[in-house]
Amino acid sequence: MFHTQVPTVDAASVPADAVLLDVREQDEWDAGHVEGALHIPIGEVVARIGELPDGRLHVVCRVGGRSAQVVQYLVAQGRDAVNVDGGMYAWESAGRPMVSSDGSGPFVL
Repeated sequence: MFHTQVPTVDAASVPADAVLLDVREQDEWDAGHVEGALHIPIGEVVARIGELPDGRLHVVCRVGGRSAQVVQYLVAQGRDAVNVDGGMYAWESAGRPMVSSDGSGPFVL
């Protein structure tokens, strides 16, 4: 099956003011996420596409698989979206800031 190339960006080079769309599940989000990110689990993206702001969306999941699917969908809808390569694991490895929902030390679930 032919797949279009998914636009990708390295976690370390995501701008600090970028709009980040996290498509992981609730438990993954609670364990550790980027402060200010928009959380819409992958299964809800189609129904909630109207909640997405205009402009470039940086889409992230745990390792990059789910977010790549979402980026393909968004690009097909005419949206400017890029996949964060390596997902939250790469984000954490790059030393980028994270928070957790309960205030404990954030980690990637």
